Amino acid sequence: MGVWYHVAEPNSYLVITGAGVDKVMIKKKALVYPFQKVSKISITPFDFSMSLQAMTIEKLKFSLPAVFTIGPADTLEALEKYAVLLTGESDGRPATAATKGNVAVSAGRNHVQDIVKGIIEGETRSIVSTMTMEELFRERKVFKDKVIQQVQSELDQFGLCIYNANVKELQDTPGSEYFAVLSRKAHEGALNQAKVDVADARMKGEVGEAEKQGKTKQEVAKIHAATAVLETERKGEKASADAKLTDKEIQIGKELNIARINAKREAERRDAELNTEVEKKKALMELERLRATTVTQAKIAKESSQEKADAELYAQEKAAEGRKFSEEADADAAAYRMTKDAEAQFLAKEREAEANFYTSKRAAEAEFFKKEREAQAALITQQREAEGLSAMAKAYGDLANVLGGPQGLMQYLMLQNNTYERLANANALAIKGMQPKINVWNTGAQGEGAGAADSMGPIRNLFQSLPPLLSTIHDQTGMQPPAWLAQMPQDPQAYSAKQRMELRNGSDV
Repeated sequence: MGVWYHVAEPNSYLVITGAGVDKVMIKKKALVYPFQKVSKISITPFDFSMSLQAMTIEKLKFSLPAVFTIGPADTLEALEKYAVLLTGESDGRPATAATKGNVAVSAGRNHVQDIVKGIIEGETRSIVSTMTMEELFRERKVFKDKVIQQVQSELDQFGLCIYNANVKELQDTPGSEYFAVLSRKAHEGALNQAKVDVADARMKGEVGEAEKQGKTKQEVAKIHAATAVLETERKGEKASADAKLTDKEIQIGKELNIARINAKREAERRDAELNTEVEKKKALMELERLRATTVTQAKIAKESSQEKADAELYAQEKAAEGRKFSEEADADAAAYRMTKDAEAQFLAKEREAEANFYTSKRAAEAEFFKKEREAQAALITQQREAEGLSAMAKAYGDLANVLGGPQGLMQYLMLQNNTYERLANANALAIKGMQPKINVWNTGAQGEGAGAADSMGPIRNLFQSLPPLLSTIHDQTGMQPPAWLAQMPQDPQAYSAKQRMELRNGSDV
């Protein structure tokens, strides 16, 4: 027996019991005295897998594979609990004792795993029995947290700690196809939705492609139209330039031909002059020779005459040929000139016709565009007038409702437009300047049993004739007299035949 100094590995602790220790003492390094016992415990976490058979609140059985990583908590309190309750063998045999200062780490952990497995199965089943299958799927993290929380609360009494818990996918128990059917349902739903998405994307792509193609064709058509307009303008400019160039070429050709004819005529004239001078010199030389020869003077005279006649004949022939050639050249030049003039006139008329056609075409297009814009402006004007009339009619309808009906609106408009005043002026102008003489003859009683003559009878008869007159005007025009003058009955049928007869002339006759 002696004092030994022990040091634990990084992943283990020394557990000392014996003399001087009340319960257990946990150390990393310590001196072990006589009558004391030391052992080592490992705090390395250990993994174990399990497949739990559980049942939900809906009585659906399933298999829950899970892997838990559990080990002693690295605190003195937890290590004391772990050392007291879980070290050693499951049958109660103590761990291997230290021999001569060597202490082995306790390796018996099978009973620890059995305890932990029992705790996990019990807590997991109790939690699953209060949840539905849909909640297990939808709240997987909540379920995992609940399991860890409940299991950890039970493991605290053993000084153990859950470092990690991995809950795998739920599986069917033998004879059950619940998850397989759900998987097929989800797969088919995803496949159908994918088909719908593909069809929708294809539809959008085709519609977008058609829109882009339509816009492309529209832009191409605009470009072609603008190009055609520019080409037409360039052709017109080119035609005008070609006409000017042709006129210039004709003028240059004409001047060149005239210059050639003048040069040719000048050469012919110069040739004739040189021939004449040559003949003159020949005649002079011959004359000198004849003068020098006295013997053959007569012969010389004769030959001189002959030569002179020949020279004159030759000169006349050359002059005739020159005139003939000049006339032919003039005729050719005139014909060429006339031909070129005719061609130039034809080209000029052709260019003028093309220019007139292009001008007429542009004028027609401008007139068509003008007519089109005028028609559009007229259409917009009529639409605005129709809208204004509609608004005015609506306003008149509202005004008629305020004034008590169409008759009130008509009287308001007649007052607003001074219709009564104009009618009065027209009636005044109609009788202006007249000097009527009105004689009222009263021949006696108006009927049997009448008394003395009534001087107010004609005036009364005049006023009695106003109601039928106003009734006739109302029936024909719909116009009623002012309220201060007379009021028309609401129901024309209310009058009896006798009352109508009385309104006619004021009598029963």
